[in-house]
Amino acid sequence: MTEMNKARNSFVAVKSNHPIVDDDYIAWMQAMKDRVRTARYRAQVAANQEMLLLYWDLGHDIIERQRRQGWGNAIIPRMSADLIAEFPEMKGFSERNLGYMKRFASVWTREAILQAPLAKLSWFCHIALLEQLKDQESRLAYAALCAEQLWQRPQLVAEIKRGAISNFGQASNNFGATMQIADADLAIKAIRDRYNLEFLGVTKKDKENKVRRTLVERVARFMLELGAGFTYAGQERKIDVGGDKFSMDLLFYNVRIHRYFVIELKTRKFRPQDVGQLGFYMTAIDEQVRNPQIEGETVGILLCKSRNRIVVEYALKNFKQPIAVSTYELEQMGLSSAQALTDGLTKAIAVK
Repeated sequence: MTEMNKARNSFVAVKSNHPIVDDDYIAWMQAMKDRVRTARYRAQVAANQEMLLLYWDLGHDIIERQRRQGWGNAIIPRMSADLIAEFPEMKGFSERNLGYMKRFASVWTREAILQAPLAKLSWFCHIALLEQLKDQESRLAYAALCAEQLWQRPQLVAEIKRGAISNFGQASNNFGATMQIADADLAIKAIRDRYNLEFLGVTKKDKENKVRRTLVERVARFMLELGAGFTYAGQERKIDVGGDKFSMDLLFYNVRIHRYFVIELKTRKFRPQDVGQLGFYMTAIDEQVRNPQIEGETVGILLCKSRNRIVVEYALKNFKQPIAVSTYELEQMGLSSAQALTDGLTKAIAVK
Protein backbone atom coordinates (compact mmCIF):
# COMPACT_ATOMS: atom_id res chain seq x y z
CA MET A 1 0.00 0.00 0.00
CA THR A 2 1.39 3.39 -0.99
CA GLU A 3 1.95 6.24 1.46
CA MET A 4 -0.79 8.22 -0.23
CA ASN A 5 -3.29 5.38 0.19
CA LYS A 6 -2.22 4.90 3.80
CA ALA A 7 -2.80 8.56 4.41
CA ARG A 8 -6.24 8.39 2.82
CA ASN A 9 -7.18 5.34 4.91
CA SER A 10 -5.99 7.03 8.09
CA PHE A 11 -8.16 10.04 7.31
CA VAL A 12 -11.18 7.79 6.73
CA ALA A 13 -10.59 6.12 10.11
CA VAL A 14 -10.28 9.46 11.87
CA LYS A 15 -13.43 10.72 10.21
CA SER A 16 -15.45 7.86 11.64
CA ASN A 17 -14.32 8.61 15.21
CA HIS A 18 -14.28 12.40 14.97
CA PRO A 19 -17.10 13.82 12.84
CA ILE A 20 -15.60 17.33 12.96
CA VAL A 21 -12.81 16.18 10.64
CA ASP A 22 -13.85 17.01 7.07
CA ASP A 23 -12.26 17.66 3.67
CA ASP A 24 -11.11 21.08 4.86
CA TYR A 25 -9.11 19.39 7.63
CA ILE A 26 -7.59 16.93 5.15
CA ALA A 27 -6.44 19.80 2.91
CA TRP A 28 -5.04 21.69 5.91
CA MET A 29 -3.22 18.59 7.20
CA GLN A 30 -1.73 18.01 3.75
CA ALA A 31 -0.37 21.57 3.84
CA MET A 32 1.10 20.95 7.31
CA LYS A 33 2.83 17.78 6.13
CA ASP A 34 4.29 19.69 3.20
CA ARG A 35 5.66 22.30 5.62
CA VAL A 36 7.26 19.61 7.79
CA ARG A 37 8.87 17.99 4.75
CA THR A 38 10.16 21.37 3.58
CA ALA A 39 11.65 22.20 6.99
CA ARG A 40 13.31 18.80 7.24
CA TYR A 41 14.70 19.13 3.73
CA ARG A 42 16.11 22.59 4.48
CA ALA A 43 17.86 21.25 7.58
CA GLN A 44 19.44 18.47 5.52
CA VAL A 45 20.53 20.94 2.85
CA ALA A 46 22.10 23.21 5.48
CA ALA A 47 24.12 20.31 6.96
CA ASN A 48 25.20 19.23 3.48
CA GLN A 49 26.33 22.77 2.64
CA GLU A 50 28.55 22.90 5.73
CA MET A 51 30.22 19.66 4.71
CA LEU A 52 30.74 20.87 1.12
CA LEU A 53 32.28 24.11 2.42
CA LEU A 54 34.63 22.17 4.69
CA TYR A 55 35.72 19.94 1.81
CA TRP A 56 36.20 22.94 -0.49
CA ASP A 57 38.27 24.76 2.16
CA LEU A 58 40.48 21.71 2.72
CA GLY A 59 40.99 21.26 -1.02
CA HIS A 60 41.72 24.95 -1.52
CA ASP A 61 44.24 24.97 1.34
CA ILE A 62 46.06 21.99 -0.16
CA ILE A 63 46.30 23.80 -3.50
CA GLU A 64 47.55 27.03 -1.90
CA ARG A 65 50.11 25.29 0.32
CA GLN A 66 51.47 23.33 -2.59
CA ARG A 67 51.69 26.49 -4.67
CA ARG A 68 53.26 28.76 -2.04
CA GLN A 69 55.44 26.32 -0.14
CA GLY A 70 56.31 23.86 -2.85
CA TRP A 71 54.73 20.88 -1.13
CA GLY A 72 54.32 17.91 -3.40
CA ASN A 73 51.58 15.30 -3.41
CA ALA A 74 53.32 13.53 -0.52
CA ILE A 75 51.61 15.97 1.83
CA ILE A 76 48.23 14.32 1.16
CA PRO A 77 49.04 10.95 2.82
CA ARG A 78 50.46 12.80 5.86
CA MET A 79 47.42 15.08 6.05
CA SER A 80 45.09 12.08 5.75
CA ALA A 81 46.83 10.21 8.58
CA ASP A 82 46.79 13.24 10.89
CA LEU A 83 43.09 14.01 10.30
CA ILE A 84 42.03 10.37 10.77
CA ALA A 85 44.04 10.17 14.00
CA GLU A 86 42.42 13.34 15.34
CA PHE A 87 38.87 12.56 14.15
CA PRO A 88 38.58 8.73 14.02
CA GLU A 89 34.79 8.90 14.15
CA MET A 90 34.60 10.98 10.96
CA LYS A 91 34.69 9.51 7.46
CA GLY A 92 35.96 11.31 4.41
CA PHE A 93 39.63 11.93 5.18
CA SER A 94 41.13 9.15 3.07
CA GLU A 95 43.94 10.04 0.67
CA ARG A 96 41.60 9.44 -2.24
CA ASN A 97 38.91 11.71 -0.85
CA LEU A 98 41.40 14.48 -0.10
CA GLY A 99 42.42 14.24 -3.74
CA TYR A 100 38.78 14.75 -4.71
CA MET A 101 38.60 17.78 -2.39
CA LYS A 102 41.58 19.31 -4.15
CA ARG A 103 39.96 18.77 -7.54
CA PHE A 104 36.61 20.04 -6.21
CA ALA A 105 38.22 23.33 -5.14
CA SER A 106 40.02 23.68 -8.47
CA VAL A 107 36.80 23.27 -10.47
CA TRP A 108 34.29 25.38 -8.50
CA THR A 109 34.49 28.69 -6.69
CA ARG A 110 33.44 28.87 -3.06
CA GLU A 111 30.48 31.04 -4.05
CA ALA A 112 29.27 28.53 -6.64
CA ILE A 113 28.95 25.62 -4.21
CA LEU A 114 26.75 27.75 -1.93
CA GLN A 115 24.15 28.20 -4.65
CA ALA A 116 21.63 25.86 -6.26
CA PRO A 117 21.97 23.36 -7.74
CA LEU A 118 25.47 22.53 -6.44
CA ALA A 119 24.55 23.20 -2.80
CA LYS A 120 21.82 20.56 -2.97
CA LEU A 121 24.02 17.69 -4.14
CA SER A 122 25.67 15.11 -1.92
CA TRP A 123 29.45 14.80 -1.90
CA PHE A 124 29.23 11.49 -3.76
CA CYS A 125 27.23 13.18 -6.54
CA HIS A 126 29.87 15.88 -6.80
CA ILE A 127 32.51 13.19 -7.21
CA ALA A 128 30.47 11.63 -10.02
CA LEU A 129 30.26 14.98 -11.82
CA LEU A 130 34.03 15.40 -11.55
CA GLU A 131 34.73 11.86 -12.76
CA GLN A 132 32.17 11.50 -15.53
CA LEU A 133 32.07 14.95 -17.15
CA LYS A 134 34.80 17.17 -18.58
CA ASP A 135 33.22 20.62 -18.93
CA GLN A 136 31.46 22.96 -16.52
CA GLU A 137 28.38 23.42 -18.67
CA SER A 138 27.61 19.70 -18.65
CA ARG A 139 28.36 19.44 -14.93
CA LEU A 140 25.96 22.27 -14.13
CA ALA A 141 23.24 20.80 -16.36
CA TYR A 142 23.46 17.38 -14.73
CA ALA A 143 23.74 18.96 -11.28
CA ALA A 144 20.41 20.70 -11.88
CA LEU A 145 18.78 17.48 -13.13
CA CYS A 146 20.25 15.50 -10.22
CA ALA A 147 18.86 17.99 -7.68
CA GLU A 148 15.47 18.01 -9.40
CA GLN A 149 15.19 14.21 -9.57
CA LEU A 150 16.81 13.55 -6.16
CA TRP A 151 19.28 11.08 -7.66
CA GLN A 152 21.96 9.40 -5.60
CA ARG A 153 25.40 8.80 -7.07
CA PRO A 154 24.74 5.40 -8.72
CA GLN A 155 21.65 6.71 -10.50
CA LEU A 156 23.46 9.91 -11.54
CA VAL A 157 26.30 7.87 -13.05
CA ALA A 158 23.81 5.69 -14.95
CA GLU A 159 21.92 8.72 -16.24
CA ILE A 160 25.10 10.44 -17.43
CA LYS A 161 26.14 7.30 -19.32
CA ARG A 162 22.80 7.16 -21.11
CA GLY A 163 22.75 10.89 -21.91
CA ALA A 164 19.69 11.74 -19.83
CA ILE A 165 20.19 15.49 -20.20
CA SER A 166 18.72 15.29 -23.71
CA ASN A 167 15.84 13.07 -22.54
CA PHE A 168 13.95 14.94 -19.82
CA GLY A 169 11.47 17.59 -20.88
CA GLN A 170 11.37 16.44 -24.52
CA ALA A 171 8.28 14.21 -24.54
CA SER A 172 5.46 15.23 -26.89
CA ASN A 173 2.71 16.77 -24.76
CA ASN A 174 -0.08 19.33 -24.53
CA PHE A 175 0.68 20.49 -20.98
CA GLY A 176 1.10 24.13 -21.97
CA ALA A 177 -2.52 24.28 -23.15
CA THR A 178 -4.11 22.13 -20.44
CA MET A 179 -2.30 23.02 -17.18
CA GLN A 180 -1.28 26.10 -15.25
CA ILE A 181 2.24 27.27 -16.11
CA ALA A 182 3.84 26.18 -12.82
CA ASP A 183 2.27 22.71 -12.92
CA ALA A 184 3.02 22.31 -16.63
CA ASP A 185 6.68 23.09 -16.05
CA LEU A 186 6.93 20.54 -13.24
CA ALA A 187 5.08 17.89 -15.22
CA ILE A 188 7.27 18.39 -18.30
CA LYS A 189 10.41 18.04 -16.18
CA ALA A 190 9.02 14.88 -14.58
CA ILE A 191 8.49 12.98 -17.84
CA ARG A 192 11.17 11.49 -20.07
CA ASP A 193 11.04 11.49 -23.83
CA ARG A 194 12.32 7.90 -23.89
CA TYR A 195 12.19 5.34 -21.07
CA ASN A 196 14.71 2.55 -20.64
CA LEU A 197 12.89 -0.72 -19.87
CA GLU A 198 15.76 -3.11 -20.52
CA PHE A 199 15.60 -4.14 -16.84
CA LEU A 200 12.41 -6.04 -17.73
CA GLY A 201 14.44 -8.69 -19.52
CA VAL A 202 11.99 -8.89 -22.43
CA THR A 203 12.59 -8.36 -26.14
CA LYS A 204 10.87 -6.52 -28.98
CA LYS A 205 9.25 -9.80 -30.04
CA ASP A 206 7.40 -10.31 -26.75
CA LYS A 207 3.67 -9.64 -26.66
CA GLU A 208 2.19 -6.57 -25.00
CA ASN A 209 0.64 -8.59 -22.17
CA LYS A 210 4.01 -10.08 -21.22
CA VAL A 211 5.72 -6.68 -21.26
CA ARG A 212 2.91 -5.19 -19.17
CA ARG A 213 2.93 -8.11 -16.71
CA THR A 214 6.70 -7.91 -16.26
CA LEU A 215 6.51 -4.15 -15.82
CA VAL A 216 3.97 -4.59 -13.04
CA GLU A 217 6.12 -7.26 -11.34
CA ARG A 218 9.12 -4.93 -11.34
CA VAL A 219 7.28 -1.74 -10.54
CA ALA A 220 9.83 -0.69 -7.89
CA ARG A 221 12.55 -0.54 -10.54
CA PHE A 222 10.18 1.25 -12.91
CA MET A 223 9.58 3.92 -10.25
CA LEU A 224 13.33 4.57 -10.25
CA GLU A 225 13.10 5.07 -14.00
CA LEU A 226 10.11 7.41 -13.59
CA GLY A 227 12.03 9.72 -11.28
CA ALA A 228 11.49 11.61 -8.04
CA GLY A 229 8.07 12.22 -6.57
CA PHE A 230 6.23 9.18 -7.94
CA THR A 231 4.49 6.65 -5.71
CA TYR A 232 2.68 3.52 -6.85
CA ALA A 233 -1.10 3.65 -6.67
CA GLY A 234 -2.09 0.34 -8.23
CA GLN A 235 -1.67 -2.18 -11.06
CA GLU A 236 -4.32 -2.89 -13.69
CA ARG A 237 -6.74 -0.84 -11.60
CA LYS A 238 -10.35 -1.87 -12.13
CA ILE A 239 -12.89 0.89 -12.68
CA ASP A 240 -16.65 0.70 -12.94
CA VAL A 241 -18.40 3.21 -15.21
CA GLY A 242 -22.15 2.82 -15.42
CA GLY A 243 -21.89 -0.87 -14.64
CA ASP A 244 -19.26 -1.55 -17.31
CA LYS A 245 -15.87 -2.78 -16.12
CA PHE A 246 -12.56 -1.41 -17.38
CA SER A 247 -8.92 -2.01 -16.47
CA MET A 248 -6.06 0.48 -16.83
CA ASP A 249 -2.39 -0.48 -16.88
CA LEU A 250 -0.64 1.50 -14.14
CA LEU A 251 -1.63 4.27 -11.78
CA PHE A 252 0.92 6.46 -9.99
CA TYR A 253 0.72 9.53 -7.80
CA ASN A 254 3.22 12.40 -7.90
CA VAL A 255 3.57 13.91 -4.43
CA ARG A 256 5.35 16.98 -5.77
CA ILE A 257 2.49 18.30 -7.87
CA HIS A 258 -0.31 16.34 -6.18
CA ARG A 259 -1.65 14.66 -9.29
CA TYR A 260 -2.43 11.11 -10.36
CA PHE A 261 -0.62 9.76 -13.43
CA VAL A 262 -2.26 7.08 -15.57
CA ILE A 263 0.31 5.19 -17.66
CA GLU A 264 -0.75 3.09 -20.63
CA LEU A 265 1.72 0.81 -22.43
CA LYS A 266 1.55 0.14 -26.19
CA THR A 267 4.01 -2.28 -27.80
CA ARG A 268 3.47 -0.64 -31.17
CA LYS A 269 3.56 2.77 -32.80
CA PHE A 270 1.34 5.55 -31.42
CA ARG A 271 -2.17 5.79 -32.87
CA PRO A 272 -4.45 8.83 -32.48
CA GLN A 273 -7.22 6.70 -30.96
CA ASP A 274 -4.91 5.86 -28.05
CA VAL A 275 -5.50 9.39 -26.74
CA GLY A 276 -9.23 8.85 -26.39
CA GLN A 277 -8.80 5.59 -24.47
CA LEU A 278 -6.29 7.15 -22.07
CA GLY A 279 -8.48 10.23 -21.64
CA PHE A 280 -11.37 7.99 -20.62
CA TYR A 281 -9.28 6.38 -17.88
CA MET A 282 -8.10 9.80 -16.70
CA THR A 283 -11.70 11.04 -16.44
CA ALA A 284 -12.61 7.97 -14.39
CA ILE A 285 -9.78 8.68 -11.92
CA ASP A 286 -10.77 12.35 -11.73
CA GLU A 287 -14.39 11.46 -11.02
CA GLN A 288 -13.93 8.44 -8.72
CA VAL A 289 -10.55 8.81 -6.99
CA ARG A 290 -9.19 12.36 -7.10
CA ASN A 291 -9.85 14.82 -4.29
CA PRO A 292 -10.34 18.12 -6.17
CA GLN A 293 -9.64 20.20 -3.06
CA ILE A 294 -6.01 19.13 -2.83
CA GLU A 295 -5.24 17.37 -6.14
CA GLY A 296 -4.95 18.63 -9.69
CA GLU A 297 -6.46 16.92 -12.72
CA THR A 298 -5.02 13.55 -13.65
CA VAL A 299 -2.11 13.41 -16.13
CA GLY A 300 -1.77 10.68 -18.76
CA ILE A 301 1.38 9.12 -20.21
CA LEU A 302 1.25 6.94 -23.30
CA LEU A 303 4.33 4.72 -23.44
CA CYS A 304 4.66 3.59 -27.05
CA LYS A 305 7.21 1.60 -29.02
CA SER A 306 7.51 4.51 -31.46
CA ARG A 307 5.66 7.65 -32.56
CA ASN A 308 5.37 10.22 -35.29
CA ARG A 309 5.70 13.57 -33.52
CA ILE A 310 3.51 15.38 -36.05
CA VAL A 311 0.73 12.81 -35.65
CA VAL A 312 1.00 13.18 -31.86
CA GLU A 313 0.82 16.96 -32.19
CA TYR A 314 -2.37 16.74 -34.24
CA ALA A 315 -3.92 14.21 -31.86
CA LEU A 316 -3.26 16.37 -28.80
CA LYS A 317 -3.89 19.82 -30.28
CA ASN A 318 -7.53 20.18 -29.24
CA PHE A 319 -7.52 17.59 -26.46
CA LYS A 320 -8.45 19.19 -23.12
CA GLN A 321 -6.71 16.76 -20.76
CA PRO A 322 -2.94 16.82 -20.07
CA ILE A 323 -1.25 13.94 -21.93
CA ALA A 324 2.34 13.14 -22.86
CA VAL A 325 3.48 10.56 -25.40
CA SER A 326 6.86 8.95 -24.73
CA THR A 327 8.71 6.01 -26.22
CA TYR A 328 10.72 3.23 -24.63
CA GLU A 329 13.60 0.87 -25.34
CA LEU A 330 13.61 -2.78 -24.29
CA GLU A 331 17.04 -3.97 -25.33
CA GLN A 332 20.45 -2.90 -24.16
CA MET A 333 22.07 0.04 -25.92
CA GLY A 334 25.67 0.49 -24.85
CA LEU A 335 26.39 0.17 -21.12
CA SER A 336 23.24 -0.95 -19.35
CA SER A 337 21.69 1.09 -16.58
CA ALA A 338 22.06 -1.86 -14.23
CA GLN A 339 25.80 -2.06 -14.92
CA ALA A 340 26.17 1.69 -14.47
CA LEU A 341 24.34 1.48 -11.15
CA THR A 342 26.65 -1.33 -10.02
CA ASP A 343 29.74 0.63 -11.06
CA GLY A 344 28.50 3.69 -9.21
CA LEU A 345 27.82 1.72 -6.03
CA THR A 346 31.27 0.14 -6.14
CA LYS A 347 32.99 3.51 -6.43
CA ALA A 348 30.82 5.07 -3.73
CA ILE A 349 31.76 2.29 -1.30
CA ALA A 350 35.45 2.81 -2.10
CA VAL A 351 35.40 6.47 -1.02
CA LYS A 352 35.78 6.35 2.76
